[in-house]
Amino acid sequence: MYTAIGDPVLIFALAMVTFLLAPMLMHKLRTPGLIGLILAGVIIGPNGLGLLERDNTIVLLGTVGLLYIIFIAGLEIDLEGFQKYRRDSVIYGSFSFAIPFFLGLVLALVLGYSLTASVLLGSILGSHTLLAYPIASRLGITKNRAITTTVGGVVITDTGAMLVLAIIAAMTQGQINAAFWMVLLVSIILYVTLVFLIFPFLSKIFFRKTSHEGSREYIFVMTMLFASAAGATFAGLEPIIGAFLAGLALNRYILEHGPLMNRIKFVGNALFIPFFLLSVGMLMDVRLFIESPESWALAGGMILLLPIGKWLAVYFSSKLFHFNKTEEKVMFGLSVPQAAATLAATLVGYDLGLFDQTTVNGVIFMILITCMIGPYVVEKYGRQMALNEEVSFSRTKQDAGRVLIPLSQTTTTTTDALLDLAFLLRTQHSTEHVYALHVVQDQGKPDAKRLAEAEKMLGHAIVYGAAAEVPVQILTPVDANVAAGIERASQEKSIDTILLEWKAETSTESKMFGRKLDQILDLTQQHLIVSKFAHPINTVNKLVLLLPPGSDHQSGFMESVITIKRLAAQLSAQIEVLVVKDKKKRFEGIISGAEPQVTFDMKEADSWEEVLEGPLQETKKDTLVILISGRRGTSAWSPVLEDLPQQLATLPPESFMVMFPPIDQEVDERGARGTEIPKTVMRRSDYED
Repeated sequence: MYTAIGDPVLIFALAMVTFLLAPMLMHKLRTPGLIGLILAGVIIGPNGLGLLERDNTIVLLGTVGLLYIIFIAGLEIDLEGFQKYRRDSVIYGSFSFAIPFFLGLVLALVLGYSLTASVLLGSILGSHTLLAYPIASRLGITKNRAITTTVGGVVITDTGAMLVLAIIAAMTQGQINAAFWMVLLVSIILYVTLVFLIFPFLSKIFFRKTSHEGSREYIFVMTMLFASAAGATFAGLEPIIGAFLAGLALNRYILEHGPLMNRIKFVGNALFIPFFLLSVGMLMDVRLFIESPESWALAGGMILLLPIGKWLAVYFSSKLFHFNKTEEKVMFGLSVPQAAATLAATLVGYDLGLFDQTTVNGVIFMILITCMIGPYVVEKYGRQMALNEEVSFSRTKQDAGRVLIPLSQTTTTTTDALLDLAFLLRTQHSTEHVYALHVVQDQGKPDAKRLAEAEKMLGHAIVYGAAAEVPVQILTPVDANVAAGIERASQEKSIDTILLEWKAETSTESKMFGRKLDQILDLTQQHLIVSKFAHPINTVNKLVLLLPPGSDHQSGFMESVITIKRLAAQLSAQIEVLVVKDKKKRFEGIISGAEPQVTFDMKEADSWEEVLEGPLQETKKDTLVILISGRRGTSAWSPVLEDLPQQLATLPPESFMVMFPPIDQEVDERGARGTEIPKTVMRRSDYED
C-alpha cells in the first residue's frame, strides 16, 4: 500500500500512462482494452496499491464518461430502424428487465433481505449498461437490427430500474401518495416532450446559422448533452436517461461520418470513457471477500443468475424476431455488463440503509465480472458479425466507390457541403479515397505558381477529410479545357461518382447548367450528381424525389435509387416520391427492392406544372428536392429537363440535387449522338465482382 498521489499533474500523468499501457497489454493477451482499464482501477485504486483516490475529480470525469457512452449510443442508433423496430426494442427491453428482476428478487429473499431491499436488488439486475457499445461502433455493426433492438431496449431496462429506485426511495422516506405519482408522471412527460421539441429546434437553427467551426459545434453538442442530463434529474430520472434522449434528439443533425461525430468520439474514447472504466475498477475492494464471506454468496448468486436472465431475454427475443446465433451472442454481450444504473441504485440503497457494505462489495464484484464478460463477447462475435455483413454488402454492390469532387474558386462552405455529401455516400466499410480536383487551365508546361495555388485551395479538403477520418487525395491536372481535364482524371482514377456544385450560369447554347457543367455531362459516363445546398445537409429531414417518365429505363437507375435511399437512411429523412406523367406502379417494385430499406410515400402527378406549382411550393426549407434526370440522347431525356434546374432553384426548398445515372460502359445509351465506349475504360465495378 502506497501513499495516494496528491499532485494534480502527477495524478493526470498516471492516468494517461494507464490509459496508454493497459489496453496495449490487453491487446497482447487478446482481451478487450476495456477490461484492462477496469483492472487497472482495481490495482492502482484506493483498495489496491492506493496510488489514486476515487475523489471528486475521478468521480466527475467518470460520470462524464458514462454519459458519453450512453450519448454516443443515442447518436449512432439507426433512427429509421429504431422507428421500424421500436416494438422489438420494447419487447426485448421488457424481457431483459423482467426476467433478471425476478431472479434477483428470489435470490435476495432467499439470502434474507427485506422485501423492499429485495425489490431494489432485483431492479439492479434488470438494468444494463452499454459498456461494450464502443466496440460495436468500432466494428461498424451498430445499424444491425439486433444491435438497434438492444440499444433501444436500454431505455426500457434503465428507465424501469430508475423508476423502481425512485419508488423505493419514496417509500423508505414515507412519501408515497397520489401527489407523488402525479408529480412523477407529469414531470417525465413534460421533460421528454421538451427534449424532443426544443433540442431539434435549437440544433436546426444553430447548424444553419453557424459555420463549420469545430470547437463551437462541439461545445454546442456538449451543452445539449449535459442540459438534458441535468434536466433528467429534475424529472426524477437518472442522468443516463437524459444523455440517451439527447443523443436521439441530436441524432439526425450529427452526420455519422462527419468531422463533428469524429471529434465527439475522439474526446470520449481518448479521455472520458477511460476515466469511467478506471473509476468503476476503483470501487472494488478485494479484501472484503476475505473479511466477509457473505459477499461470496451474494456475488456468486448474481454472477450466476444475471447472465442466465439476460440470456433468456435474448433467447426469447431472438425466437420472436428471428435473429441468428451470432446476433444473439452480441446482444448478450451488450446487455450483460452492469455499471450505470446498477451503481446508482446500489449507492442510493446503501444511503437509505437497505444495503450494507457486504452488499455493495458483492454488487461491485458482479459489476467487474460482467464488465469483463460483455466486452469479450462483443469483441469476439461482433467481429464475426461484421465480416458476415461485409460479405453480404459486397454482393449487393451498393458502395458509392471512388468519389470525385471538382472544385473551382469556391468558398469553404461550398467545399464542406460537397465533402459532407461525399462522406454520406461512402459506406462504413469503404476504404476508397475521396478525390478533390482542380483543373489548372493551361497549355503546354504548367505554371508552377498556378499549381501551387491550386494545391493550396484544395488543402482545406484534406484537413476537413482528416477531421472525419476520411482519406482525401487532391488532383491538379493541367488542361486547356476544364471538362476534358475532369474526364481524363475520372478515367485515370477509375472514378464511380462525380459530385458537382450547381452554378446559375446559363446561355443560349447551354440551358441546363452552364457551359462547363454541360461539357462534363457530355464527356462522362459516371454517376454524376449536381447539387445546390442553401443549408447544411444535416438539417435536411425530407427528400422529395422527382421521377420523369421513362427514367427507370436507364441502366444506372437502380444505382441512383440506392444512393438516394442510403442518403435518406443516413439523414433519418422521409422520402416522398413524385412520379411525373407516368404510373407509380412501374416504380414501386424497383424502389422498394433497393437497399437499404427505408419507408417512402409515392404519388403521381399529371404534369410538371402541377409539381412545380403544387407540392414543391408547399415544401419547407429543410427539404431536399432530388431529380433523377437523363443525359441528352438517352431514352429518359426530354426538353423539359433542360429548364428544371433553373426552376428548382427558385422554389422554397432552396436546396436541390440533380442525378444522372451512370451509363452502361459497354454500349453508350445516347443513341445516334453516342459512340461505342472502348472496353479499356470500363469502371472498376464492372470487373471487380
